[in-house]
Amino acid sequence: MTRTFHHIAIWAFALLSLPMAAGTAGEAKTLNVLFIGNSFTARHNLSAVVKAMAEAGNPGLTFNRTDVIYGGRTLKDHWRLGTQNIVKQSTLTEAEEKATIAALEKDAADPKDKYAKSALARHAEVLAKLEANRKPWDIIVLQSYRDDIEGDPTLYAEYAPKFAALAKAQGARVILYETTPNTQNPQPLTKVPDPAPILAKERAIAALAKRIDASVAPMALVALRCQTQRPDLTLRFINDAHLNQTMSYLTACTLYAAIFHQSPVGLPIDSVTDTRTMETPTHDKTKDRDGNPLTRKFSDKDRADLQRIAWEGWSEFQKLP
Repeated sequence: MTRTFHHIAIWAFALLSLPMAAGTAGEAKTLNVLFIGNSFTARHNLSAVVKAMAEAGNPGLTFNRTDVIYGGRTLKDHWRLGTQNIVKQSTLTEAEEKATIAALEKDAADPKDKYAKSALARHAEVLAKLEANRKPWDIIVLQSYRDDIEGDPTLYAEYAPKFAALAKAQGARVILYETTPNTQNPQPLTKVPDPAPILAKERAIAALAKRIDASVAPMALVALRCQTQRPDLTLRFINDAHLNQTMSYLTACTLYAAIFHQSPVGLPIDSVTDTRTMETPTHDKTKDRDGNPLTRKFSDKDRADLQRIAWEGWSEFQKLP
């Protein structure tokens, strides 16, 4: 498929399936996208990488991104911290926001609750700009963490539908960004991981997505495909439990697939920059936690492989029962 035809295919899908900003023919299109998560979204400015890919693959598109990040927190925590108000900002009332602030003020009185303090500052800004921020979201990305592993239902399966219901009421599509911290490899692999638990998890995510009519960035399945086809590539840092630049790039490509239902193969974006630097006595701000350059520029082969693997993994997920 030529790149020109690929663009046409994307826009044909977008016009039919994505809630774009209103406008006459020939005007630029806009997507307002909210990312809800923790450091698995914050690291490498993931939403900025997705924005770059989205705009590179869709000339004329403006991809407006907003992140609501609380480090180490799950969707249950986000609900306690009032992130649901940001989801429904187009219809949020002053009384609702003041009630959330009052609850957070009580929680913030606990000196150990640093998240309530952070959320309180965020919601004070929301209240101050209540009328200015009435734009509806087009897409809301709900990141899992370890809340999608244990329990029946898991906490992710309990809280993703709560957020999704609010999102759908605002006319937004929902994307489940499934992380896979337990299966990312810090060293090259000599054998393929056991696929059974990964596929079991993916079937559970697929069932959840079907129930709430959501798209999925199935990172456990994409990671497994990468570990199978490119076992030489590592997917997390050695000195840091987070996804490394390679896994972040795979995630951005998979989110692109989930947003547009189109392949990221051929996108020109070829690098990812980490947001946390090496922790040493000299604190070299040009190095990542493993002592490598903060920015990883992928070779043409690696870029092509990662884009293809993301698309193949996303496509495989669509076939799950």
